[in-house]
Amino acid sequence: MTVAIPDTTVTVGVLALQGAFSEHTQLLRQATASLPQDLEWRFIEVRTPHELSQCDGLILPGGESTTMSLVAARSNLLEPLRDFVKVSRRPVWGTCAGLILLAESANRTKKGGQELIGGLDVRVNRNHFGRQTESFQANLDLPFLSSTSDTSKAQPYRCVFIRAPVVEKILPHKKGVQSEEERLDDTVVAPSKLPADDLAREQVRSEVEVLATLSKENLEHGHTGAEDIIAVRQGNVFGCSFHPELTEDPRIHVWWLGEVLTAVERRQRFELADRTKA
Repeated sequence: MTVAIPDTTVTVGVLALQGAFSEHTQLLRQATASLPQDLEWRFIEVRTPHELSQCDGLILPGGESTTMSLVAARSNLLEPLRDFVKVSRRPVWGTCAGLILLAESANRTKKGGQELIGGLDVRVNRNHFGRQTESFQANLDLPFLSSTSDTSKAQPYRCVFIRAPVVEKILPHKKGVQSEEERLDDTVVAPSKLPADDLAREQVRSEVEVLATLSKENLEHGHTGAEDIIAVRQGNVFGCSFHPELTEDPRIHVWWLGEVLTAVERRQRFELADRTKA
């Protein structure tokens, strides 16, 4: 992985309203051992708009997506989160509940009971794999990890699924709200937001990329569903159904921090060029 080193400290936040945020922070610190050592990292817990404004990248952890959205709204953080993801288009990663929040559409959800941030043109099916008692683990090959420098990259990744969602459908990109999804029963959609500048608009134009799927051949717990989409990326937004933060394996965190570095360096080049034009 070759990344130009930004000339500033890189700050990564973890949304700390509910869920497994401290576990993410621990793995982020562990992941920096595999990244350039002449760069200063700063990891913070995000509970306020001011803390969010300091971040170059953000993780939305696993937990209860409904609770997270309610607390974010009461903390006046929901709109700043939408601006961070969809207007500024900063790097964001959501795990399990975080994937739900980052979807443009989520079903099995009563209208008024859940608000979404959006950013990924997908519909997610909440709690696709059942209740807490039906949680399971699966060893999966994740091809996108081949870009990391970790010597263990060839080993399967142990994915932890707890009341996990899946990406049920990849949606066509809309400049506005996903109006067709809005008409579906028990489905909520994210509000529309316009990107702030040309760099952000480049991220919006990106297509949804499927990074990992789960088939019955991978399963040890007896679930017999069809091949399910469990990890996707679209521009600045990455989401996965499982919980990397509940493992001791930092490889996905290493990969994602590399993506953050690339985005920070790209932003610095863009802003420098913009100042030069002025």
